[in-house]
Amino acid sequence: MNTDQFRGTGVATITPFQDGKLDLDALSEIIDFQITQGVDYLVCLGTTGEAITLSHEETQKVLHLTIDVNAKRVPLVFGIFGGNNTQVLASKLAGYNLAGVDAVLSSSPAYNKPTQEGIYQHYRTLAEKSPRPIIIYNVPGRTCSNISAETILRLSAIDNIIGVKDASADMVQAAQVIKQKPADFLMLSGDDPTTLSLLASGGDGVISVIANAYPGPFSKMVKAGLAGDFTTARNIHLQLLDIHPLLYAEGNPAGIKGAMEILGKCTREVRLPLVPLSNKSYQDLQLAMQKLI
Repeated sequence: MNTDQFRGTGVATITPFQDGKLDLDALSEIIDFQITQGVDYLVCLGTTGEAITLSHEETQKVLHLTIDVNAKRVPLVFGIFGGNNTQVLASKLAGYNLAGVDAVLSSSPAYNKPTQEGIYQHYRTLAEKSPRPIIIYNVPGRTCSNISAETILRLSAIDNIIGVKDASADMVQAAQVIKQKPADFLMLSGDDPTTLSLLASGGDGVISVIANAYPGPFSKMVKAGLAGDFTTARNIHLQLLDIHPLLYAEGNPAGIKGAMEILGKCTREVRLPLVPLSNKSYQDLQLAMQKLI
């Protein structure tokens, strides 16, 4: 397939809540805001979307609303998690109604700590069952296991696996993959602060957290980097530099939801066991954001 549609900036869209329930009105406005401000594609129900705390019914509501509001304006990636049991996840993928979805994002298994061969066989099995192409999600900070460059390159030879979202922030590993991967296999940053470095090494874009709040500037930075205009890209990167650590001071998505409340897009509410951004961190974030205005 043509993977160019997933080059650039994908935004890992948050799931807003109000008094413990989905705030679908806020979600509609957020999706429209992201698209009109220039993101290249949406990522529905990833880590930032708190997918693992939603019921099946809530998941369906968020997905269907995202499809409706998007109205095919940009490609849509759907996060499918809960991958500790490969066969269960493969069956879930095979049976899911993915009409309106262009690709699937799935993190590597957590807790049972598979070997590299186990990770390879996990994704190979998913690729055989999935009706949509798969983007690997390498996020060692959450899974406690890194997908090595060698394993990513092995997986890149499988037709139904089209790229990797790499949140390892390991630029050496990323460069190793970029050097040896097929031309149409995507290397996407999963770490906003190091996205510019990845682009400079030949990466293809990012699936971003900060693009929830700053879809215009961050997308412009990525487009400039992909075009080789690193003067423009660097200037935007430095403008946003002080915001990044504040978004993760108390974990994701607590930080980005705090930013979205500051912007008036939704509340900072998250689902337990996460808790909302503290007042101190909220004030620090608010001050940093005011300096950008």
